[in-house]
Amino acid sequence: MVGMSNHICRAARKRKAEEPGASADSIDTGTADCCNAARDEKKLGMSLTRIVAGLFGLAVALAAGPAQAAASPWQENDQGAVRLVSAVAAVGDGAEVQLGLHFRLKPGWKVYWRSPGDAGYPPSVDWQGSTNLRAAELRWPLPHRFEVLGLQTVGYKDEVVLPVTARLAEPGGPLALRGTVDYLVCDAVCIPQQATLALSLPAGPATPSRFAHDINRFAAAVPGDGARHGLSLLSVETAGEGDGAVLRVAVRGAERFEKPDLFVEDPDGRQFGPPRVTLAEGGRRAVLEVSAVPGTVEGSLVGVPLTVTAGEGGRGLEAVVEPVAGALPASGAGTLLAMLGAAIVGGLILNLMPCVLPVLSLKILGLVGHGGGERRHVRLSFVASSAGIVASFLALAAAAVAVKAAGAAVGWGIQFQQPLFLVALTVILTLFAANLWGFFEISLPHWMSGLGRGHGAPHSLGGHFVTGAFATLLATPCTAPFLGTAVGFALARGPVEIFAIFTALGIGMALPYLLVAAWPQLALRLPRPGRWMVVVKQVMGVALAATAVWLLAVLASQTGTGTAVLVGGMMAALAALLALRLRVAGTARPALAAAVVAIAGLAFVVPFQATSTSLPSAAKDALWRPFDRDAIAALVADGRTVFVDVTADWCITCQVNKTAVINRGGVAERLGKSDVVAMRADWTRPDDGIAHYLASYGRYGIPFNVVYGPGAPGGVVLPELLTESAVLKAFEKAAGKSD
Repeated sequence: MVGMSNHICRAARKRKAEEPGASADSIDTGTADCCNAARDEKKLGMSLTRIVAGLFGLAVALAAGPAQAAASPWQENDQGAVRLVSAVAAVGDGAEVQLGLHFRLKPGWKVYWRSPGDAGYPPSVDWQGSTNLRAAELRWPLPHRFEVLGLQTVGYKDEVVLPVTARLAEPGGPLALRGTVDYLVCDAVCIPQQATLALSLPAGPATPSRFAHDINRFAAAVPGDGARHGLSLLSVETAGEGDGAVLRVAVRGAERFEKPDLFVEDPDGRQFGPPRVTLAEGGRRAVLEVSAVPGTVEGSLVGVPLTVTAGEGGRGLEAVVEPVAGALPASGAGTLLAMLGAAIVGGLILNLMPCVLPVLSLKILGLVGHGGGERRHVRLSFVASSAGIVASFLALAAAAVAVKAAGAAVGWGIQFQQPLFLVALTVILTLFAANLWGFFEISLPHWMSGLGRGHGAPHSLGGHFVTGAFATLLATPCTAPFLGTAVGFALARGPVEIFAIFTALGIGMALPYLLVAAWPQLALRLPRPGRWMVVVKQVMGVALAATAVWLLAVLASQTGTGTAVLVGGMMAALAALLALRLRVAGTARPALAAAVVAIAGLAFVVPFQATSTSLPSAAKDALWRPFDRDAIAALVADGRTVFVDVTADWCITCQVNKTAVINRGGVAERLGKSDVVAMRADWTRPDDGIAHYLASYGRYGIPFNVVYGPGAPGGVVLPELLTESAVLKAFEKAAGKSD
């Protein structure tokens, strides 16, 4: 600017000198005027520059100053960051100020909703140390559902602002906030965090800050009555009781639903799984049905106050409701029919499982005993055996309902966890074997033994009924394909479903008997009973005795070897006394019979005197470590693969899986790798932790095997009957090496 002014002055002086008659004075005067004007111009330019610079600085101050004042500094860690933001730069004249607890999370990490689900805990803020703060209310936008390792959790990923309404003790006065935030961040592992945030807002006009939009955006996603989102709650119904309780919520929206979710909260600890969604009216009406988590609901939900939150995306509604009684929906009836079909197939396949081996003698004798007999009695006897099977399943259903009503863990085959049950079966098998060896004849009650006699039949109909019932009882340590699914469905619901499914299981297992009843010639074409049948009975008696020895081995794992040896010795004495009865005079036989009864009774006392010193099976093998559900997530986060085997000494299918697949070939080699952790959950004895683990996958029986890994943190569930290819394929998927 100075150079430009000097140049203008020199040019003016030259022009003045060239004018005709110009004197030196006039030249100097004209030049001075011009220079004065140039200097004035210079001063004006400098003033404008200062003004522009000042305005720019003011603009920057106005833009940056309030923004910085309306937010606390970020408190960062390896999982993300958190800060406190304000929707206004100053408190204004009102009694409330809108704030936000702002989380910014790194990929994969999440924080939790107010009801976190199966694990975790929500963020909380301690406002101690704040001034002019009367109260602060934390609000919760509609969350998302996550599933990790079979656990259902609820929360937020990436970024979330939890709106906070701060109520001032002195409206219009300055607000100094100090909040200590405790929160949990989770991915494959969970890390508790704590941050101390400070934010001061001066007195003055409540001009919006640049954080107002984000706070308002997340505040709009906080569910209310649903009106602003075009949502309305149509009905809340419930059906079933206890573990079979179902809650059904109907919602209508102004816009169509895609994948709505339902969250149910209860201060008394009742819990519910993820919803089954049915859409109608072009997607604008959604029916969301949730089932009770086993062990958390007692009785009916009718009239029980619950908080339900439903919606998707940024739209949701929330209400405190008291469900009314409703019937099972059509979809529920359809599911029940499908499960009944699965139960029939599962019961039929149960005849082909390894558990059939211990009862093969009973089935063979029941068949060959009809050779050359009468068609009518063959039909009636096999119908009686079928009735015995179905009745036995109904008895198991009644026991399951009673156990659930008592609040205890329930599952398929869990009666084998009870030492007294094992002793009872051992006594019965010993008596059956002694009968087949000819040591004595089993006398049934008169009304039962008389059924079917007079037709040339070697056995009464009552005897066939008992044989069918006992065959079912011995078959329960096995789990067949379809059977586990059907039993899991039943035990997760109420008494009606349990009895229906178990009846279908009985019909399925009885189908071979019913087939013979329909075509009696299948049995009539067999050779007539003769001396050869005595040999068959003796061989079958040995099979039953071997089954009793197996039961004693299970008893040893529960109560100790000494108990099993003592009970086994008593059974040998019992059989010897029965054999002795054939060689003594008739007057001595009642005394021997009394001794047999006394020995059988004393056998039930032995387990009460025992103290088990046996180790769980997992502790006997260096390859296997005891089951630790809480450790699985950390192992997977370290890049390792975890194979879980839920087994029991009484589970015959489990032992077959071990012998045929787990302990040999490629599977055994894979389990021995350094990046694989083998966990064994031994359910030989009752264990509520294992029972709840199975229930989280909808299973109530064993075997149960699952493989976890970086590629499948939620686990790959294997079928009941293992194959080497299925297990190795699960390993590859869990390791993230397959699609």
